[in-house]
Amino acid sequence: MEFNPAVNFAQPGVLGYFEFSGSPQPPGYLTFFTSALYSLKKDYLGTVRFGVITNKHLAKLVSLVHSGSVYLHRHFNTSLVFPKEVMNFTAENIYKWASENREMLLQWLQPHGGKSLLLNNELKKGPALFLFIPFNPLAERHPLIDEITEVALEYNNCHGDQVVERLLQHLRQVDVPVSQSLAPKPPSLLPGTSLTAALPCCNTVVLPQGHSFSRTHNICELCINQTAGGIRPSSVSVPQCSFFQMAAALDSFYLKEQTFYHMASDSVECSNFLASYSPFSYYTACCRTINRARVSFIDSEQSIFESPGAVFSSLEKKCEAATPISVPHIEENRYLFPEVGMTSTTFTGLSCRTNKTLNIYLLDSNLFWLYAERLGAPSSTHVKEFATIVDVKEESHYILDPKQALMKFTLESFIQNFSILYSPLKRHLIGSDSAQFPSQHLITEVTTDTFWEVILQKQDVLLLYYAQWCGFCPSLNHIFIQLARLLPVDTFTVARIDVSQNDLPWEFMVDRLPTILFFPCNRKDLSVKYPEDLPISLPNLLRFILHHSDPAVAPPNVASAPPRGCLQSEAALQQGHIVHLEREVQKLRAELRSLHQAQVQVEGQLSSARRDERWLRRQQQALQQQHSLLRQHSEQLQALYAQKARELEELADASETLLTENTWLKILVATMERKLQGQDRAEDPAPPREAHPDHPEPAGAPLLPGGIPPPSNASSPLPSERKNENRTD
Repeated sequence: MEFNPAVNFAQPGVLGYFEFSGSPQPPGYLTFFTSALYSLKKDYLGTVRFGVITNKHLAKLVSLVHSGSVYLHRHFNTSLVFPKEVMNFTAENIYKWASENREMLLQWLQPHGGKSLLLNNELKKGPALFLFIPFNPLAERHPLIDEITEVALEYNNCHGDQVVERLLQHLRQVDVPVSQSLAPKPPSLLPGTSLTAALPCCNTVVLPQGHSFSRTHNICELCINQTAGGIRPSSVSVPQCSFFQMAAALDSFYLKEQTFYHMASDSVECSNFLASYSPFSYYTACCRTINRARVSFIDSEQSIFESPGAVFSSLEKKCEAATPISVPHIEENRYLFPEVGMTSTTFTGLSCRTNKTLNIYLLDSNLFWLYAERLGAPSSTHVKEFATIVDVKEESHYILDPKQALMKFTLESFIQNFSILYSPLKRHLIGSDSAQFPSQHLITEVTTDTFWEVILQKQDVLLLYYAQWCGFCPSLNHIFIQLARLLPVDTFTVARIDVSQNDLPWEFMVDRLPTILFFPCNRKDLSVKYPEDLPISLPNLLRFILHHSDPAVAPPNVASAPPRGCLQSEAALQQGHIVHLEREVQKLRAELRSLHQAQVQVEGQLSSARRDERWLRRQQQALQQQHSLLRQHSEQLQALYAQKARELEELADASETLLTENTWLKILVATMERKLQGQDRAEDPAPPREAHPDHPEPAGAPLLPGGIPPPSNASSPLPSERKNENRTD
């Protein structure tokens, strides 16, 4: 078994060496597996590849001796071994170590759609090449990504590393079905007869004009493979298949044409499908579209059975002859396919030979095509492939022509044209859609596409630079509307441009808003900027226009000098025009004075209204204070009322208690009276008293036994109490 890390890891890769002979789960293997899952969870597109080595002889090739060691492969820097002495052997530490030390030849970007600094942080690093390609995570192979990887490796291979060369050779072998089928080598490099006979037989098919499939592709190479092995279509030079075999293949091709609809592209597309009856043979079709507006196969001197590479080269030469270009481009000296008359020595290691090194980023066009449209990609296209270079430092960006297919040699040409000192690439200008305004609009809205058309017309043009975020700009609208009404439409144009939505060439950019530029008729090279220290008003604008549009300012031309009578009539016409403008200015001044008077009246009314407002505010504050005092007084009265109510309840309770006690006293007194009356009646028939000389009876009322006074005396106060009974109640 041959093991080559460079071939097995075109992208950043991590290898772990584990011996499974002693244990079905060696120490550290579960941690390594968890780190791979952690990497996939963090980033499923640009994830770090993880691999496991179980053979100690293979492990020695990457300097791994002990089981449980982890190795990080890098193409252009020294490969690393995980430092167990410094960092703990955990899944998170392995992923962190690999992500921090890996090489970023290609980086996938996934903006979440909201406000983010993702693109800003990447653009700060330097010029960036953004490639928008459709990505299918379920596909087994990604030929376009392989070509982009090959471009990135050659671009950064500054020292001609042999490991990188082997990796590039491996990628080219993988791309053979696509690159060789419709891009054969020059005739001098064609293989011999013996080699050709061993490869599958192929033939070139030109689709009919009215066929439904020809709307997406019109030239295909159809090959018959006799085994179920790998696909290696040969160069198409001479038909090698029998007529019956090719007819059957062509019928199957038309029956299976639906498989190509999802791959409608300007690039080479290939598809495989089984034969109708034999499961051991299948057909391969690689198709490409040639613009029918520029190609005529009827007038071509070559046959449709010749090599597609020669056909495409002749067509490209015809297009180049029909559309000459003043600035020499690198791609002019190159054929349509990279294998024809081209070497990659000038591109290899280009990143180290230029001061404009590019960082390459990939974005999924199925998810982020809106970003591509903002950068200049066409919105209505069936192929979502786009390439652009953004240079924030130079405030410019360039796009790859959407008519060109996104493949290896076009990317190399695009990068080379950007990297040279005097780049032939034209700065791409982003503009809003051209507004179609009705003729009654006084002010012309200018966009990036209509800028030169408006500025270079044979009229005096006054151009206002504004933006939606400029707060002062809308206050000038009425001035420019009045100016457009005063000036004649057939000789003067008032226009404006939103510079936040429309890019302009550097010589027409401004550093402040609002800015006014005046382009005189027949003297566009003598454009004048409105003075910044001069207020923008209608009289000042009229003086500015009249001063710079005076024909006397123009340089004299003796050969084409007009007659004297024409000059006098022109001067009289200009004088009448000036008088008319002065009258209009006087009217405007009168209107301005009336507006000033109205403004004074309105200011007086506003001042009185402010005084009334202040008086009402003071009254409101006084009423609020009174209201607070009344509220406090009400709370005090409520508290006093509650206190008096409690006192009345206490008095009522005491009165009830006294009434009860009074009743009991009355009952007790009545009982005592009845008892005393009974005793008096019992003592009345008593015998006469005997004389006691020794103890004479004292004068006064006799005492009852026990020293109790007589009842009559005790009950003497009862009548008075009975009389006062009602009064007490």
